[in-house]
Amino acid sequence: MPGWALLGLFIGPAFAIYAVFSVYPLLSTIVLSAYDTDASGQHAFIGLQNFVTLLTDESWSGPFWNALANNAVFFAIHMAVQNPIGILLAGLLSLPSLTGRHAYRTLIFLPTMLSVVIVGFIWQLILSPLWGVSEGLLGAIGLGDWFAPWLGQEETALLTISLISVWQFIGIPMILIYAALLNIPEDLSDAAQVDGIGHLRIFWHVKLPLVMPTVALVSILTYVGNFNAFDIIYAVKGAIAGPNFSTDIMGTFFYRTFFGFQLQQGSPTMGAAVATVMFGVILVGVMIYLFALQRRVQRHAF
Repeated sequence: MPGWALLGLFIGPAFAIYAVFSVYPLLSTIVLSAYDTDASGQHAFIGLQNFVTLLTDESWSGPFWNALANNAVFFAIHMAVQNPIGILLAGLLSLPSLTGRHAYRTLIFLPTMLSVVIVGFIWQLILSPLWGVSEGLLGAIGLGDWFAPWLGQEETALLTISLISVWQFIGIPMILIYAALLNIPEDLSDAAQVDGIGHLRIFWHVKLPLVMPTVALVSILTYVGNFNAFDIIYAVKGAIAGPNFSTDIMGTFFYRTFFGFQLQQGSPTMGAAVATVMFGVILVGVMIYLFALQRRVQRHAF
């Protein structure tokens, strides 16, 4: 059988599925963003007008920039909290002398397998100022004055939901980095221990540089996942992303724009424009990773 025939036999089905379920919807969305719907329901080509409206019209630009800024904060919290803790946990779990590390690994990863709807509902019950247990738990350790309706305040709602998301998904960076740490030859650690170097210095100066490609991969996965986020905000605060849109991110903004919500009428063409902008933001971040960061971390690969 010719080489091109074998190539088509093995790659063709996967390429067809990818084209039908990924490429075609993406291209259709980008094309739809260049149209508008008139009173009769017909699409009319308007070029980039939807994007101009989204970025300059007062009724659209304010919610858009608010959602984009909140999304950036949502991502920054995950980068500053989730990934460093994930690295720390992976380092601790990789210690051969740690008793029960397999049980710890399972327990930490367990929330990742829970439904986001269940996680959102549970944390609403925990943090509720009416029937939640958080106020009592803080009072039991002498921190009762710190309690506040964090999910109901504009200043703390986004931070609280971000930390809920960190709690649920911290197992993903932990398990990826843990797997990378297990691939490091033990001879390197043994040689460092012979020289009298402790576990902390071994991890910081020997192991961490060797897993930097995995850390970079985790970072870009966090970026893509956070700028595609929708479910945790919707599960906790609904499509309105309250209070006063303080938890609104690009995913919930797109949902209200495309499908409509309460008094807001849905617009598939404007929704396609929002989705195209989301794709552009994610694409820019991925390109920066591929062409600027990945080359630098390659020297740490082994």
